[in-house]
Amino acid sequence: MVYIQRDNQGYLLRVEMDPFEGMTDNLAIESEELQNWLRTREEMKARLTSLHSTDMEMGRVLEDVVSVLVEQGVIKYTDLPKAAREKLDQRAVARAEIEGLNDALNDNQ
Repeated sequence: MVYIQRDNQGYLLRVEMDPFEGMTDNLAIESEELQNWLRTREEMKARLTSLHSTDMEMGRVLEDVVSVLVEQGVIKYTDLPKAAREKLDQRAVARAEIEGLNDALNDNQ
């Protein structure tokens, strides 16, 4: 048996092995409802992991899109919010420093 919390519509919100504050019911471990909930939760975790794994790549894609838009005069760099410009500047500096370190490594070989 597991202890559960349901929302106002009766959907499962939380499942625990031990009683907890706010629990509203309990379910048999073998119940189809619980098995479906666990399966759906694992599928959601897998999809979120997949999205998360591409976040860094998407960040670089967006940087490149901004660069192209600025270079083609579609937007001005100063049109971007200050926080966005600061982040882009920080990343550009970090990339330049990495390229410099990479060049230094190659020169030492």
